[in-house]
Amino acid sequence: MINQQLNKLLLAVFMLVSTLGMAQELLKGRVIDDATEEPIPGVTINVKGTKFSATTDADGYFVVKGAIPVGDQKITVSANSYYTKTIPVVIDLSNVVNIDPLYLQIDNSDITQSQGIISLTENDLADDENAANNVSGLLQSSRDQFLRAAAFDFSATFFRPRGLNSEDGKVLINGIEMNKQFSGRPQWSDWGGVNDLQRNQNFTMGLSAADQSFGGYGGVQNIDMRASLQRAGTQVSYASSNRSYRGRFMVSHRSGLLNNGWSYAITASRRAGDEGYIDGTLYDANSLGLSVEKKINESHSINFTGLYTPNRRGRQTALTQEIKDLKGRKYNPFWGLQDGVVRNSRIREIDEPIFMLNHYWTVNEKLKVNTNVGYQFGKIGNTRIDNGGTRLVTLDGQNSYVGGARNPNPDYYQNLPSYFLRNGQDPIDFQYAFQAQQAFINDGQLNWDNLYEANRSLRENGGNSLYAIQEDRIDDNQLSVNTIVTYDFTDNILFNGGIRYRKLNSENYALLADLLGGTGFLDVDFFAEETSNINLDQAAQSNVRTPNRIVGVGDRYKYNYDINADVIASFAQTQFKTKSVDFFIAGNVSRTTYQRDGKYENGNFPGAESFGKSEKLEFTDFGVKGGATYKISGQQFFDFNAAYITQAPTIRNSFSNARQNNETIVGLESQRSYSADLSYIYSTPTVKARLTGYATQFTNGSEVGFYFTEGLTGLPLDDGSAFVQEVLTNVERRNLGMELGIEVQVTPTIKIKGAAAIGQNVFTNNPDLYLTSDDFDGQLTFGDGTTSLKDYHVSGGPETAMQIGFEYRDPDYWNIGVTANYFANAYSDISNLRRSANFNQDYDGIQFNDYDQEVANELLKQEQFDNYMLWNVIGGKSWRIDDKYVGFFATINNVFDQEYKTGGFEQSRNSNFRSVRDDANNPQEVFAPRYFFGNGTTYYLNVYLRF
Repeated sequence: MINQQLNKLLLAVFMLVSTLGMAQELLKGRVIDDATEEPIPGVTINVKGTKFSATTDADGYFVVKGAIPVGDQKITVSANSYYTKTIPVVIDLSNVVNIDPLYLQIDNSDITQSQGIISLTENDLADDENAANNVSGLLQSSRDQFLRAAAFDFSATFFRPRGLNSEDGKVLINGIEMNKQFSGRPQWSDWGGVNDLQRNQNFTMGLSAADQSFGGYGGVQNIDMRASLQRAGTQVSYASSNRSYRGRFMVSHRSGLLNNGWSYAITASRRAGDEGYIDGTLYDANSLGLSVEKKINESHSINFTGLYTPNRRGRQTALTQEIKDLKGRKYNPFWGLQDGVVRNSRIREIDEPIFMLNHYWTVNEKLKVNTNVGYQFGKIGNTRIDNGGTRLVTLDGQNSYVGGARNPNPDYYQNLPSYFLRNGQDPIDFQYAFQAQQAFINDGQLNWDNLYEANRSLRENGGNSLYAIQEDRIDDNQLSVNTIVTYDFTDNILFNGGIRYRKLNSENYALLADLLGGTGFLDVDFFAEETSNINLDQAAQSNVRTPNRIVGVGDRYKYNYDINADVIASFAQTQFKTKSVDFFIAGNVSRTTYQRDGKYENGNFPGAESFGKSEKLEFTDFGVKGGATYKISGQQFFDFNAAYITQAPTIRNSFSNARQNNETIVGLESQRSYSADLSYIYSTPTVKARLTGYATQFTNGSEVGFYFTEGLTGLPLDDGSAFVQEVLTNVERRNLGMELGIEVQVTPTIKIKGAAAIGQNVFTNNPDLYLTSDDFDGQLTFGDGTTSLKDYHVSGGPETAMQIGFEYRDPDYWNIGVTANYFANAYSDISNLRRSANFNQDYDGIQFNDYDQEVANELLKQEQFDNYMLWNVIGGKSWRIDDKYVGFFATINNVFDQEYKTGGFEQSRNSNFRSVRDDANNPQEVFAPRYFFGNGTTYYLNVYLRF
C-alpha cells in the first residue's frame, strides 16, 4: 500500500516536473534577415502584456523561458534597423511553439536617418565653448515617438528634452563610458563616420533601469560594436549634403559569425567639403572602424574594437543682429582669401584613436560577466589668431615690450557702423558709419595679406612676428577598465552590477602653429599690467623660468599644465517582475579626484601659485534611483521613476583659471539633484502613446566663464576694465514640464504621428558670484556676493516644441513623411555680472545718482525669441535585386527657409547701469547680444548598395 502511494506520488511529481520543464520552453525560434536570409543577433522578443522576453544569440536563435500563460498571445519582435513585427501565437502546454524562420524586414529609413544624426551632433554649435549643446545623438536609437521627434526634427533648434544637456546622459561603447571628464559631454566625432558599426544600440530613457550603467537623467545609450552581433553583409554608400559636409563616401563589410568562431566588421568613410551651410566652414574627416571577435567556446568570447576618426572643421561664431542684417545668416568672419583660396583662422581638429578589448564570459545560464578595457589618446586643437606679438626693448636697464596689434577680426566692434554712431549725430559720424557699412558689406572677411605684410615688414627690420596662429591643445591619455555582472536570480529577479575605473592624464598648452611669414614670436603677455606687488617685466612672463623666450613653429608657449584625474565607481541594480507590477532599485557610489600640475611659473602667480601641483580636489558621490511599472492591462501602463544623485563637478568647472594658476573654485561642492517622472503609456497594434510629467531640481552647481569687461566697481583702474574669470557657485535650477508622443497606424501604410513638449527651466535662487583676474589681486565680489538670477530662464533651445506629421510606407519599398514643427519660449543667455550689485554702483561703490529702477528693470529683462515653425520632408526608395538592395534616402529640412534663432547671449563688456543704458540708447547697440541663427533650407541625400 505504501509502495503504491509512493509510486503515485513519484508519478505526480514526475508529471509536475515535466509540465514545469515544458513550461520553461514553450516558445522558441530563429530570426533571419528577409533579404539576405542571414541570422540576426540581438533581436528582442517580448510576449506582450507579460514579463517574458528573450534575445537572439549570434546564430539568430531565441528561447522564451518561463510559464507563459496558455492561449492566444501576441509577441513583438524588434531590432535596430528593422521594422518591428507583431505576430499572434497560441501557447499550448503540450506543444512548443517553434517559429523558424521568423523574417524581419530591414528599415532603410532608420539606417539612413541615423547616419545624419552624427553630423548634427558634430556641428560647431555643439562645441564645449558654447552654451547650446546637442543631445540628439543620445536619442537616435530610441523608438519612442517623442524622442524620435526630438532627435530628428527638434534637434536643429537645439531643443533639450526636459531641459537637459548631453552631459546629463551617458554614452557607452561596448560598455565603456565615453563622456569626457573635462566637460561631462560625449565627443561625438570620436566615433563619427563609422555609422555601420553602430547598428546595435540600446537606449534606456531617463531614469529607467539600464543594464550597463547607473546612468543619468538623460538616459543611457550603449552602442554595441561587438563583431558577432553585426549583421553579415557589405554596404557601399554615398551621401551629399549642404549642412556640415558636401560629400561622404562609406564602405563596410561584416562577416557575421564564421564556422571557426571568428567574426569581424570593418568600415571606412571619407567626409569632406570646402564649406557647409555657413560660409568658410570646411569639413575634412576620415574614419576607420574595426571590430574583431573570437568565440573561444560557448562560455568565452574576446572582442577587439579600434576606432580612428581624425577630423578637421572650420568654425563659425555667433553674430549680432547688426552683422546679420548686413551680411546674412551664412556670414562667418573667421575666413578670408589667401592666394585665392578660402582659409579659416578657427580650425577645430580632433584626432583621438580609441582601442577596446572586451571579454564576454557566460559562467552559466544565470550568470554573465563582461570585462572591458579601453584606451584613448590623441589631441583636440582649436586655432585662432594671436595678435599680441611684441619685441623686447631695454632702456637704462628697464625692459619694455613694443608691439601688439588691433584685433584683426573683421567683425571687431570698431569696424562696424554702430561704433561710429555711438557718441552723437554729427555729419562726420554718419560719414564714417556709411564708409564702415559699405566696406563691411563689400568685403567683411579676414585679410590674410595684411597679416603677412605686417610680419614681413617686421622681419626685414629684425623684429618678431606681430601675428601668429595659436593652437589651444588638449592631449588626453585615458585608461578605462570596468566589469559588468548580470545575474538572473529567478525568472522574476534580475541583478546588474559593476565597477569601473578611469585614469586621465590631460596635457593642456598653447602651441605656436604658424608664424604667418615671421621669424619668431616673443612669449610674453603684451596686455599684462603691473600690480601692487608685481612689476610689469615679471607680470608679462608666461614662464618666469624661461623669460623673454622666442618661440617657433611647434613650440609650446603662453600656458602649459597637466590635469590628472581618477574616477572609481560602482553600481548595483535589481529588477523585479510580477504579474501586475515591475519595479527596480539601483544605487551608485563614486570617488573622483582632480589635480593640476603646472609646467610654467606664470609671472602674475609666482611659485606654487602656478608651478607644480595644486591642491588635490576629492569628491565622494552617490546616487539612488528606483521605479515601478504598473500594468493596468496588456495595453495600458503607468510608469514612475525617482532619483537622488550627487555628482562631482567637471574639470572645467573646478579651477578658476587653469591656464594661469593653481587656484581652485572657492566653496566648490558636488552638485546635488533629485528628480521624478510619471508616465501613462498606451500601446496597441494601431496606437502607441506616452504622456509624461517630470520635475528635476539641481542644487550646488558651479560654472566658470571668461570675458573682457569694463565698469567694474572697486578697482584701482580708471575704467574698471579687466579680462576676468567669472565664477558662479551654489547655482540652483528647476526643470518642470510634460512630454507627449503619439503615433496612429491609420492603415497598414499610413501612420499619423505627433509630439509635444511644454517645459519651464529656471534658476531658483541667487547664486554666489566672484571674479578673478591677473589684473587685480584675490577675488572681486559685489554687494552681498550674489547675482540675482532667481526666476530667469536657463537658456538652451525652446522650452515648447510641438510636431504633427505623417508617414506613408508603401509595400513596394518606398516611403515619404512630412512633419510640421512648432517652437516657442526660447530665451537668450543672460549676463550674470549685470545682475550683481556691480550693475548699480559707481567706481567708488556708491549707487549711481541717476539710477532709475524702472529703466534698470527694462534693461535687465531677459530676451525671449520669436516663435517659428519648421517643415521637414523625408523619403526614400529601395529595390531588391536578387539578394541585393539598392536604394536612396533623402531629407529636406526647413522647406520654407524660415529664419530663426537657436540661441544667443548677452555680452558682458558693458556691466553697469550707465554703460548698458547708454549703449541701448544708441542708434545701434555697439555691444549688442550675439545670436546663433538656424540653417535655412538644407538637404541630405544618401544612395546605397547593400549585398
